[in-house]
Formats: sequence, structure tokens, C-alpha cells
Amino acid sequence: MMSQGVPARAEALGARLRRARVPGVPWRSLLCTERELSRGARMGNSALRAHVETAQKTGVFQLKDRGLTEFPSELQKLTSNLRTIDLSNNKIDSLPPLIIGKFTLLKSLSLNNNKLTVLPDELCNLKKLETLSLNNNHLRELPSTFGQLSALKTLSLSGNQLGALPPQLCCLRHLDVVDLSKNQIRSIPDTVGELQAIELNLNQNQISQLSVKISCCPRLKVLRLEENCLELSMLPQSILSDSQICLLAVEGNLFEIKKLRELEGYDKYMERFTATKKKFA
Repeated sequence: MMSQGVPARAEALGARLRRARVPGVPWRSLLCTERELSRGARMGNSALRAHVETAQKTGVFQLKDRGLTEFPSELQKLTSNLRTIDLSNNKIDSLPPLIIGKFTLLKSLSLNNNKLTVLPDELCNLKKLETLSLNNNHLRELPSTFGQLSALKTLSLSGNQLGALPPQLCCLRHLDVVDLSKNQIRSIPDTVGELQAIELNLNQNQISQLSVKISCCPRLKVLRLEENCLELSMLPQSILSDSQICLLAVEGNLFEIKKLRELEGYDKYMERFTATKKKFA
């Protein structure tokens, strides 16, 4: 933790310097170095306090690229204040169960580029959370209670180690955008048909099997399957002829795109694609 770890490291290094008596380096210089380390530690504590004080007023706590190894315990003072927390680009490997579920007003939580391996069940108590961004961590699965995040609209889990499509996502009725790119997913099961998302990104996985039920997703408009292991025969034709999908991205699989254009239903897909393109032109 930043408020305690830095002073402790400074003191420990100072003790090592006093013992070392480095040849050719004046002792006064070593003392100077120790004082500078301590001053740096105090500045770190002061900076954290300043961020906390600002967050009390704004409802936004952002502390990125600071080398944090733990979720700042100081934030437990702000459980009823914060609407946004961004601790991306640190070295945090876990979330404190006793704190993380108490942010009753939290709408956005970002912990991209950290070292998370597991998420506590308590995270799923965040009933107002709308955006959860956990790209580039080490997550293999989601909590069984993940479906309790009833307000969640945007979920980003790119660059993790998920081996399957989490079935809990099908319980999230307000989910709009799901990014599961750059994981280790090999197949998409029948449960995908219950997914409420508008956009699903499955790029750069290892997908070789895709359930026909994906064409039953009631709101799915954008499906990204680039750079997977799909044979053309494993791509359900109902995606083209009988789905809501109007943008299908499948480049980089085990077939030529021109072969896709020969499939039955491709004309219907292109009608949807063109209509959507005109709508947003």
C-alpha cells in the first residue's frame, strides 16, 4: 500500500546504506540520499491524500501509472462518494473483499493493465455499476454471482485468460457491449442465444465451434470473430439469413472471405449491413 510501503522501503534502504559504508562515497552523501528517499515517501503520501480530497468533491478517483501493488485502503472513506474509480496501469493483483462491494454509487470501475487473477464475489454487490473495464489482467473466470451486476452496460475483458464464454453474462439484461477479445476461448455454446448484448467482440481467440443459437440473440447487431480458427462450415448460415446481425467481421479465419459471399443468406445480411450503413452515414 502506497501510504505505508514507500516509507518502509525508504527506511529499510537507509538502514542498508548505513551498514554498507560504500567505499569512495562520503557518508554525508548517503545521509542526503536517505533524506531524499524519506522526502519522496512523504510526497507520495501527500499526493495520495490530495487525490482522496479531490475525489471527495468530484466523485472521481483516478490514480494511474503509479506502480500501486494494492487497492488503496484510503478509498474506504469514500464508499458513499465515488462514482468513478480508475486504477489502470498499476500492479494490483487483488481487490479487497471487505471494501470493494461497498461503493454504493459507483458507476465506472477501470483496472486495465494490472495483475488481477481473480475477482471477489463482493464486487457483484455494485448494483449501480454500468462500466467495468479489466483489460490485460490474468483472469481465468468470473465470479458465479457476476449476473447480479444488474446495471452493467459495458464489459471489457480483453487480454485475459478466459477459456470459455462466461455463462453469467446471459443474466445481464442491460448489457450493451462485451469485449472478450484476446482470450483463450475455443467454442461458443448454446447459452449464447440468451445474451442481450448489442456488440460482441470475440476477436483473437481460438474459436473453432460456434453455436447456431448465436443467431437468436435478440439485440446482437455487431459480431466480431476476426483471427480465430473457424472453418466456413462451422459458421452458422442463420447468422446471415435469420439474425439481427448487421456487421459480421470474420477476417483472419480458415476460409477466404469471398467464399462467405457465396453462402445462402448473404444477400439478406448485406441488406441489413447497407441499411445500417445508410442510417449512420
